[in-house]
Amino acid sequence: MLQHLPKPQLIKHRDEKVKPHITQYAPVWIVEEKFIEIDDAIQFDVVFQHNLYGWVKRRYRYDGFNDTLYHKGQTQMLEEDAIAQIGDKEPYVNVTVSDIPNAYGG
Repeated sequence: MLQHLPKPQLIKHRDEKVKPHITQYAPVWIVEEKFIEIDDAIQFDVVFQHNLYGWVKRRYRYDGFNDTLYHKGQTQMLEEDAIAQIGDKEPYVNVTVSDIPNAYGG
């Protein structure tokens, strides 16, 4: 019988995979998160201000079984919509410099 990862362990593995990738976009907020326990996966949406595209909402899926992060798409947002989704949440990833030189443009 297949052993599923406990939720805290799945989150820990996801964070180890995701944070190095999205630090370049900081500050970044997780605005939606869905646990798919049967697949040991987490689907989540993040919001951040991209240096080329403005405010964006990007969807990812972390597959804990394969330790793989999938980019599932991105949409541009109006600033007021982004602020409404962020609310008063603390950023998931925050750094003191929000525009990292030579950051990945995708």
